[in-house]
Amino acid sequence: MTTIIFDDEEPIEIENLIIIDAGANLTNKKYTRDLELVIKRATESGVKKIMVPGNSVRSSKEALRLSRIYPDIIYSTAGIHPHDSKSVIETPSLWDEFEEIAKSPECVAIGPCGLDIRTEITNYDIQKQIFEKQVTLACSLNKPIIIQERSTQSDILEILGKYTNLPSVIVRGFMGTMDEAVKYINNNCFLSLNGYLCKDKSDVGVRKLLEDGVIPLQKLLVESDAPFMFPNTRASKLPQHVKSGISERSLLYLNRYCTFQRNEPCCLPSIVEMIAAFMKKPPHEIALATAFNSLKLFGLTN
Repeated sequence: MTTIIFDDEEPIEIENLIIIDAGANLTNKKYTRDLELVIKRATESGVKKIMVPGNSVRSSKEALRLSRIYPDIIYSTAGIHPHDSKSVIETPSLWDEFEEIAKSPECVAIGPCGLDIRTEITNYDIQKQIFEKQVTLACSLNKPIIIQERSTQSDILEILGKYTNLPSVIVRGFMGTMDEAVKYINNNCFLSLNGYLCKDKSDVGVRKLLEDGVIPLQKLLVESDAPFMFPNTRASKLPQHVKSGISERSLLYLNRYCTFQRNEPCCLPSIVEMIAAFMKKPPHEIALATAFNSLKLFGLTN
């Protein structure tokens, strides 16, 4: 049981923050040996549901398989990352397979998909072609779209603007500027945040937009991005009031089970508490709002 007191309010007692992880890469080979324990630790820490993204046809199929092994806990998404776009052009039958995966009821979103300015990895025109195919598919299935972009916001918004029946759009692992955040929010997008909070050193980045209340709670999601984006709560640039806002219980899970080499979804309570400290709000309010947003966006009723 945790007691929370803010300003002149009455103490609030809660057993656990109830959190939904909007993106954990549990198909990664780093979880091959102990995935069941990873999921157990996540649920014990307060993470009750986990979206597992597919970044290719192969990983989308694997994410779908996990959602069937762990029903009501794991849900899958189906995406073709910009870096993998070329494979669909070279092997057109992969798209047919991808469509079947995307139609599965356990698959709750299309993506991560988008554009990457680093065209030396994949031709930019090919990236656009496969991105638009995924947006069209999302519209036909009425499933939310998860966007992952690198310095391509204008092109992303231009393409999305072509569709009149666009479903909800989630910008995964947002790491941009305040101006970019405002553009996404003004275009009715949701922003998902992760452990990048600890790395952000910009005066106009994620921390600033939380401190200034730029992100409305109704547009906010949280994700672990496990096994990546370990939230280093010891980072020198992290304000002291944010460090002290992380509970002992959350730090216990973070420090015992998560590392730079392999992050886990059980890190998410720490991230929620950091967001709360930046926004000067109680952690349960952030947890409740982001969980509600995820439940509604992904159509999770259990």
